[in-house]
This record gives sequence, structure tokens and C-alpha cells, in this order.
Amino acid sequence: MVDYFLRHRAASYLMTVVLLAGGALSFLGMGQLEFPEFTIRNALITTQYPGATPEEVEQEVTSTLEESIQEMSSIKRVSSVSSDGLSQITVELDSTVQSEELEQLWDSLRRKVQDAQAALPPGASQSRVNDDFGDVFGFMVNLTGDGYSMPDLADHADFLKRELALVNGVAKVSLSGEHEERIYIEVDRERLRALNIPLSRLQQLLETQNAVADSGHLKQDGRRFRITPTGSAANIEDLRALIVSEGDGELVRLSDIADVNRELAEQPQQLYRDMGRPAISLGVSFESGVNVVEVGERLQQRLAELQTRTPLGMELNVVYDQPQVVDEAVSGFLMSLLQAVAIVIVVLMLFMGWRSGLLMGFILLITIVGTFMLMRFQGLQLEKISLGALIIALGMLVDNAIVVTEGMLVGLKRGQSIRDSAHQVVSQNAWPLLAATLIAIAAFAPIGLSPDTTGEFIGSLFFVLLYSLLLSWITALTLTPFYFKLFFRNVAPGDGQEDPYKGVVYRFVGRVIIAGIRWRWLTLALMVAVLAGAVVGFGSVKNAFFPASNTPIFFVDYRTPEGTDILETQRRVSELEESVMEMPGVRHLTTTVGGGAQRFTLTYSPEDRYASYAQLIVETDDKATQHDRMADVEKVLERDHSDIDYKIAPLEVGPAPKAKLEARFYGSDPAVLRQLGDQVEAMFRDTPHMTSVRTSWRNRVQVIEPVFLEDTARRLGVSREDLASTLALSTSGSQVGVYRDGSDLIPIVARAIPEQRHDVDNLGSLNVWSDEQSRYITADQVISDITTQAADPLIMRRNRERMLAVYGEPDPLSGVTAASVLAEIRPRVEAIDLPSGYRLEWGGEYETAGEAQSGLFASLPLGIVMMFILTVVLFNNFRQPLAIWSLVPLTIIGVVGALLLTGMPFSFMALLGTLSLIGMVIKNAIVLVEEINVQLPLHQDRYHAVVQAAVSRVRPVSMAALTTMLGMIPLISDAFFASMAVALIGGLGVATLLTLIVLPVVYCVFYRIRIHPDK
Repeated sequence: MVDYFLRHRAASYLMTVVLLAGGALSFLGMGQLEFPEFTIRNALITTQYPGATPEEVEQEVTSTLEESIQEMSSIKRVSSVSSDGLSQITVELDSTVQSEELEQLWDSLRRKVQDAQAALPPGASQSRVNDDFGDVFGFMVNLTGDGYSMPDLADHADFLKRELALVNGVAKVSLSGEHEERIYIEVDRERLRALNIPLSRLQQLLETQNAVADSGHLKQDGRRFRITPTGSAANIEDLRALIVSEGDGELVRLSDIADVNRELAEQPQQLYRDMGRPAISLGVSFESGVNVVEVGERLQQRLAELQTRTPLGMELNVVYDQPQVVDEAVSGFLMSLLQAVAIVIVVLMLFMGWRSGLLMGFILLITIVGTFMLMRFQGLQLEKISLGALIIALGMLVDNAIVVTEGMLVGLKRGQSIRDSAHQVVSQNAWPLLAATLIAIAAFAPIGLSPDTTGEFIGSLFFVLLYSLLLSWITALTLTPFYFKLFFRNVAPGDGQEDPYKGVVYRFVGRVIIAGIRWRWLTLALMVAVLAGAVVGFGSVKNAFFPASNTPIFFVDYRTPEGTDILETQRRVSELEESVMEMPGVRHLTTTVGGGAQRFTLTYSPEDRYASYAQLIVETDDKATQHDRMADVEKVLERDHSDIDYKIAPLEVGPAPKAKLEARFYGSDPAVLRQLGDQVEAMFRDTPHMTSVRTSWRNRVQVIEPVFLEDTARRLGVSREDLASTLALSTSGSQVGVYRDGSDLIPIVARAIPEQRHDVDNLGSLNVWSDEQSRYITADQVISDITTQAADPLIMRRNRERMLAVYGEPDPLSGVTAASVLAEIRPRVEAIDLPSGYRLEWGGEYETAGEAQSGLFASLPLGIVMMFILTVVLFNNFRQPLAIWSLVPLTIIGVVGALLLTGMPFSFMALLGTLSLIGMVIKNAIVLVEEINVQLPLHQDRYHAVVQAAVSRVRPVSMAALTTMLGMIPLISDAFFASMAVALIGGLGVATLLTLIVLPVVYCVFYRIRIHPDK
């Protein structure tokens, strides 16, 4: 193969042009993201059951639906929240489910839910399945306007939604925070009683007035006519004019007994605020695989065009601009890649000469650019993981070229021609280099084969390394000899007398190797002692999962006591808003009340709908400012909002749990679960550096319970439903129909006039209609007492078992990790004596990291077996592979030392770096052992052969390690890759020394090679 490319210049140039041009065109056409897409395998099923208690919702709705859903295959977890009149069930599929299988499984879920509808109680609504739960709206803006009403904002938001949905590359536009409208019919109860008009008459009239009914068709003279009677209410005046009286008596219209008005809902479901002003959120999601930067430019251009059609005073404020974030992230990483390439080339030029450095730099450029072409074929995109993989691979990409170039330089100095030295080097090293390359790839295989979400998130790392390393082997054996001939065409071969290893460094390394072999048992004992020290020192290394994002955004979860009205939650959080907006360095503030924001990044999980919940999304000028403002917000919360539960957290990178610390208790009795939860909550609060402590069931709430006299009521002709309708009319109101306004369906709500509402003391004097007597009677005739009871506002279940969770967070300002806090609290929690039938389970980051590591380690044995088999096949024996593999445990020495020195945590990415070190160390060791095999026939003394081989591999091995280590310096500044870069730099640095010094010692021990006394 090498001879073909040396003789056929056109083929070599063609291969170069194809890789460079194809790679460049692929690069320009690739999609761009900040981080890779990963599949959200969750769906949300919501069912309304008005008037039902959480226990009734759980037993009659949630349990029924869960039983049907659990029959599906590929279900990982079913969790639910039952609250007043509402069931929310979240279905999570197995992480092994592929994205192309989701649609079929969601269809199956819909069928299961539909099958269960017949078993739901009367009064329960049709269950709604939302499988778009994982949609990401990467471009999110808030529409505000001083002096404009919410309907005005909603109208313009609808217009923008229609226009932006037409932009090429946009998948969907979603609105959130719209303040719903209602048609309120405020009835005078006394007037109803005086006219003896039952409430049911009013409800029946309004339900049927605007109903769409088929009136049939008429055929005449061969033509077919549709029949559509008039009479539906076309406007509010038509509603007011409705006749509510019966018979031939006094004509009574709706306006005679009620005020009819179109207003904003008194009880909104969710509210958005932008810098303290009411707002509507517009979220734009992008089509998969597009270049979001280009789509972002088209969005900005369209918004600029629509500016002339925006009412004066309305404005759009950007909450999250994924195209800008992606542009900055990709540009930053491309710059890091260029810096790393420059570092590698400079190092090679310094240590191997300018010609060699330029040659290998050119081969490296061809390999990197050619990799973009293979990435495009695979469907990979430009994002931090894939570009980071190229930076990680830089040193390994140049390894093969270094070996070939070094061998040809040595041959040239020994008087060989370029062609002869190329033949010799390639023939000797082609298969060992392929085996070493495959082993390096196999070291990263557990990443690509990991079946869980984390493996999907970082899977591009493996595929980029796979393509780039294989391509580096091909270019090293084909293009490197060809371009070596061009670069060194004016360099005359040596006379063969010069020793290429006579330099000071070579002589020093040779003496160290000789000393190590001479004192072999002391050397090995020292290594074992250092390894033991590293194992002990590992206990002092902090543990973490994924780091915080570089994006300067943090969240404040604000939870008022359960049972708080949403408007009261808004009033209270607005006080915090004012404080935050006055803080220096706060660029933008978005507040959601009643639930989380739209999912604007994959790692953000919106909170479910709770009236007591609010969230502040705070954007600061930079990361340093973010840390300071988080501390300031915490001080304000502790000082002015001491009665609320809060959580302050930065935007995360990678899959994030609901809370970093979570203790779950399973059991049947809510009282026992609360008792256990209270104990653990107290422990959490007493633990240093633990914040945001709360329980999932929150505080109990007060419920007003009129005691219904069923027997008496039956005699009087009053049902429980009659009483409930009367109570609803006199409090929050009840929906009695739907008003059609074009495409909008506006609920019609009947309620008492303001002075007759919300009077707890006079509930007994309310008028209840009696069908038996055809008149109103007072409610105290069917109510014996009105009591107040404490009740659970929420009942949570996990896989059909009742579950109460205690949440906590490590203080984000203290620098402690969740693992260290868990290590402190765990023995105390597990010492609790659990009643029979109750159990404890740890969730949070402990569970998430465990699942990710399980997915990784599940495929790790396969990778290790593959690597070991390759080494055995390469050397055709077991002793040499065992000598090579004996170095692997020693890599932990450098990893632990580097992490302790820098204070970096042993994160999931550091774990990946440590595992990938296996391949790098074995790759370098193969090069050395293969050289020993080459040198053995050339020396009568095996000891001399081992030393000579080790000395001759100093430059290739050290250059390969040094280029990898220095090439990773740009990654240290990135929070996501920092711990991985540090682990690789420290581990590879120590491993390189071990390869050059300890491996010859181990080889001599395995083969009983002794140094003669006179040597």
C-alpha cells in the first residue's frame, strides 16, 4: 500500500483533496447545537375530576389509569400526583427505547389510556396524553406591553405565532402564560329565590344555547340543503337577553337576575412576568438536524420585518437564544480546537524539527477535516461533545504519524533511502499500529454502547473518536510517507554511522531504565506503594455527576405554603422580583407563577402546575456575577421570605434529577409516611451545607367540610350534587356552558354576586333547590355542622406505590458536592427503624449517576475483553499482553494526583477520561513492546534489546503523550470537560513515565531477563 502511494502521486493528491474538500463542505453543511440532542422519553397524562379530594382522585382515577398503563412493555417508571380534582401521571420509558420507536409506543399508551376511560367515575374528564412533553423551545421570548390588556397581548402573540411558524427550520411555536378569559354570570341568589327559578334551569339553558347540533339536510329538486337554525348567542348582549323563566308567567331574562360580563379568569392557571411586568411567553422549537444558528438568523430577520406591525409600546424580550448560545459555544470550541492543533504542531516542531512538525501538522489537518465528512455521513452535528472529542483525540491522531515519521527519520540517519525506510517502517508497524488504534477505540466503546440517556447524550464522543482514529491510521500509512518524501526531498541520507539515540535525554532515560531493571523488586514495590497511596487518596477526591453550565443563568424555585392562592403567590414573589431587579449585573428576569417555564433546553425540567409555586429565571452578565447574585438572592430569601421553601440552582449540563439529594419512603399509610419524612427532613436541615430542604407532599391544608345529612336531604328532595352546586355558586363559581367566539371556546361560569360570595359563616343560610318541593330551602336543613379538617393536598405514587420524598440540595455557593453531603447524612437516615411494609430508596444525583455508570459499566467488560483479545492476537502469546496490562491500574496514580492538586471533582466525565486512559496507555505500551520484539533478534543480550527498545521509543511515546496532554489545555477552561481534561493530563503524564520505565522492568521480570554484574 505504501509503495502504491509513493509511486502514484496523483492518487495521493486526490486522496488529500477528497478529504480536505469533502470535509470542508461537510463542515459548512453540518447542523450546530450547544450540546447533543437526547430523547426525552416521558409523556404526561392529565385527567380532571372536579370536586374530588386527592384520595378520591388517587383511588378512582389515578390507580385505574396506572393499572392499564402498567400493562405496556418498555415502561421504566410510572409516577403520579393526585391533587384536588386533578390527576397527573408521568410515564417514563426505558432508556433503551430508540427515538424512532417512540411514536409507536405513545400510540400504544393512548390506546391503554382510552381503554381505561370506561372505568373512570362519572364527572371525570377525558384523559389527555401529552407526548410532546420533551419538546425544546430553544428560542424563547416574552411579549410585554405597558398599558395593554392581556387579551391585547394574546392577540398579538397569536399573530406572531402564526408568522414565526412559517420560518424555514421552525418545527413549532408555543404560547404560555396567556391569561384565560371567562364569561362570568354573577347571579343574585335572592332574586333567584324570589322568582323560584332553580339553578339547574340556568345551567341547562346555557349548556344548550350555544351547543352545535346537527339539524339534518333537506333534499328538493335534486339539490341537498343543510339546515342550520339561528338563535345561538352571537355576543354578550344575546346572552343577557336569554329568557330564563318558564310557562306563561312573568318574562324573566338573564339580565334581570344576573350581571353578564366577559373578563379575565379570576383564577388563572399560570402567569408569566418579564422584569416585573405581565407577559406572554413565545417558545420556538427547531426541526431536528438543522443549523440552529442559521434558523436563528432567519427568525431575527422575520421579527425585524414584523416590527412595523407591532403595536407601539409592545416589545419582545429574549429569555433564551439557543442560536446565539450555540454560535458562541461552537465558535469557542472551534477556537479551542485551533489552539490545540497549534499547540500540537509547535510541540512537534520543537522536539522533532520543523520539517517533521509541519509534516505531521499537515497530516493532522487532513485527518481532522476528513473526519467532518464521516461525521456528516453519520448524521452527527457540531456541538461541544463532538468537537471536544476531536480535541481529546488530537494527541492520539498524531500518534500513528509520529511513529511512521520517527521511524523514517531514524532510517534516513542510518543511510536508508526514503523509499526503503518507508517500506521498513510501515511493514514493521502497520499491524501493531492498527491493533493499538483499535484498542484506543475499544477503550471508548462503553460510551458509544451505553444504552441510557447519559450514553445517548455523550455518544457522539465515541463515534468521532472511532472515525478520526481509523482515519489517522490510514493517513499515517499512506499520506505520511508520501509527504515525508516531499518535505525531506532535499535532505541527504546519513552515512549509517551516526547513533540516532546519543542525545542527553536518551542517555538519561537509558540510565533510569537500567537502574529500574537493576533494582527491579524495589521499583515494583515502590510502584505498589504509590498505587496504594493513590487508592487511599481517592477517598479525598470530591465526587460529582455533571457540572453547571457556562451559560450565566440561574433559577430560584419559590414555594409558598401549599394551599396558597396563585394571586397571593404572585404578590409575594413580586417582592422578591423587585429585590433581584435592583441587583447589579442582572441582565434579565423572567418569572413564572403556577408552574415552570417552557422547556428551553434539554436539561431544564419544568415543574408541574401548582398555585403555590413560582420560579425566577435570572440571567446575569457573566458567571462570576452569577455566583455573587445567587448569594445575594439567598440572603434576601432568608431575611424577607423565611416561611417559604426555596431552591437556588444554576443551569445544569447533562441530565439532571429533580433534586440532587432525595430520600424516598414507600408505604401505604400517609400518616406513617409523613412521620418518616419529618424525621429525615429534620436530619437534612441539621446537616451542614444542605439547603432547599422540603418534602414532596408539602404541608397539610385546611379543608372546610359541611356535614351532609343524607337521610334528611333525601326526604326533602335534595341531593349531594344540589348542595355542591349551591356551594360552588356561592364561592368560586361553576362552569355552566361554553361561549363560542370564532375559534375560541370561552367557559361560562355562574357565581353569586360579590357581596354574596366567600362568606364561610353563612353557608348554612344558603338557599338549596328542592326538586321534591319545587322551591328553595335553607342549607342548614341538610347540613348538621361545618367542620375544618387538615388534609393532604398531594398524594404521590411511584410505580403504583405511595411514595413520599424528602429533597435537599448541596449549597451551590459552598463548593461541596451532593456525594459528600450524602456520605454524611446517609448512615443517619438508614439507621431509622422502618415499620413493616415500608422501605427507603435513595434517588437524586446518587440514582442518576448510578444509572449512568451502570449503563457504562454494562458494556465496559466487552470493551476490555476486546482490547485484551487484540493484544493477545497481536503478540500471539499471553506474557507480553499481561506485562502491558499490568500498567493499567497504575494510571490511577496520575488521575488522583491531578484531581487533588486542582481540586476538581471526580465527575462522570472524569470517569470517562479515566477509562479512556486504558486505551491510551495500552496503545503506547504496544509500540514499546513491539519495538522490543524487533530489537531482540538484533542483540545477543536480551537485556540490551529491552533497554535499546525503550530508549528508541522515548520520542514517539513521549511526543504522543505530550501532544495529547498539551492539546487538552483549552478544555480546562470549559466546565463540562475540565475534570476530564485534568484526569487525562495527570493520568497520561504519569502513565507515560510508567510505560518507559516500569514496563521494561515488568517485561524483564516476566521473561526473567537479568542484568549481568559487569553491565
